[in-house]
Amino acid sequence: MTHIIKRRRSAALLGAAIIAGAVSIPLIYQTSSASAAPAGATVTNAGTDSSFASVVDADKPAVVTIVTTMKAQDQAEDGDSSQMQEQFKQFFEQQGIPGPRQAPAPKSDERAQALGSGFIVSPDGYIVTNNHVIANATEIKVTLDDGTELAGKLIGADPKADLAVVKVDAKKPLPTVAWGDSEKLRLGDRVLAIGNPFGIGTTVTAGIVSARGRDLHSGPYDDFIQIDAPINHGNSGGPLVDGEGKVVGINTAIYSPNGGSVGVGFAIPADQAKTIVAKLQKDGSIDHGYLGVQIQPVTQDVADALGLAKPAGALVADVTKDSPAAHAGLKQGDTITAVGDKPVSTPKDLSRLVADLSPGDKEAITVWREGKSINLKVAIGGNDDGKQELAAFNGAEKAEPAGPRIGVALADLTPDVRERMGLPHDVEGVVVANVSPDKPAAEAGLKAGDIILSVNAETVHDASEAKKAVAAVAKAEKKSVLLLIQRGNNKTFVAVPFAAA
Repeated sequence: MTHIIKRRRSAALLGAAIIAGAVSIPLIYQTSSASAAPAGATVTNAGTDSSFASVVDADKPAVVTIVTTMKAQDQAEDGDSSQMQEQFKQFFEQQGIPGPRQAPAPKSDERAQALGSGFIVSPDGYIVTNNHVIANATEIKVTLDDGTELAGKLIGADPKADLAVVKVDAKKPLPTVAWGDSEKLRLGDRVLAIGNPFGIGTTVTAGIVSARGRDLHSGPYDDFIQIDAPINHGNSGGPLVDGEGKVVGINTAIYSPNGGSVGVGFAIPADQAKTIVAKLQKDGSIDHGYLGVQIQPVTQDVADALGLAKPAGALVADVTKDSPAAHAGLKQGDTITAVGDKPVSTPKDLSRLVADLSPGDKEAITVWREGKSINLKVAIGGNDDGKQELAAFNGAEKAEPAGPRIGVALADLTPDVRERMGLPHDVEGVVVANVSPDKPAAEAGLKAGDIILSVNAETVHDASEAKKAVAAVAKAEKKSVLLLIQRGNNKTFVAVPFAAA
């Protein structure tokens, strides 16, 4: 569990409690239409004496507990969750937060369990939860509100949106909850969080919408609803419902100095979630668009320097080699102002617009270059994170080549990381986010914060490329992989053996 502290406060993902044996270790992590709540199950947002009892009666039977089993080494080395933790860590450290205290990783021969929540959206057993609740699961067990235990099957997952769909086979139609309209939420509206905190049983807490549009820099879809309803470990994936009993959010993350609730929680908006959930139910995965640029905001000073009428757009700090952006002719120093007919006001706008595109789409990109606006045509690239998650659960071969692991979790070298580490723009590589103490990488001397520049003389630009390169070396039956790393201002080669991986 990662505790991230800032001025006596911290933020983290709500995740499911990690359990090894009988000892519970808290892990701070944090469409189709379903039948609506019965008539009369309404609580107005106005009166403070209104009871949520009718809403609870209608919705609680559709909320489930999810327990997943995973290999401890998978939990310790998982690239997606480690990268997400690293992104949260980077975001808060930028504001003066000391580095996180991490819970000891389970030994490689142990098995870990994770506890989370979810909710049923169709009578035939489709369940929505967070991706981090089921990440790397080898087994999923779903407990219904009446105590019935059922085996869960992972239908689809989207790590970038932190959403997943699980299916259970029941002998009779299951109770459901309906999606609500999160866009109608106003600050001060009353909301209800339902889930299984700490594994003590289904629990209901109430609060208000505290803020909208919170960006925690954890991915392209950051647009969290902030709430003060108490949510804790195990609440991840549970529904946030409005006064009519409809789901307006999915509880995902918290701020906390100690892992417990302090009244600052975050939920994924329903309007964003239900579209992704519908695609996961239909196709099992989502291929998000990929452009291949590092971007930063356009300040007033930057706008003045570039001759822009106003400080808006996404300034290209770097273009990844051989990426869709590079092939389309995007250059360092360009300011992206529109994707198709949709304006780009902030880097976040660009991330969202590109992520919403499908691989293979051909889209017009408007950029400001040397004092004038020009249009470029780009063929959008893609990723297969969701397919890999599903393949891993089903025991199939992952989309990326498999091979011995060397014991590192990797994260992309983002502009924020580059700035914090004082790295020039011409340094290309991938950040070592974590090193497992009992794995070959640690024995070879790799440390968190190292930059891997190349793998067996092959330059790597992001975590995905690095994983593929290591896997390719292993597939070639090499005894070790040669990494060129940069630590501070020094570069050195490190050979990491596969034998003990």
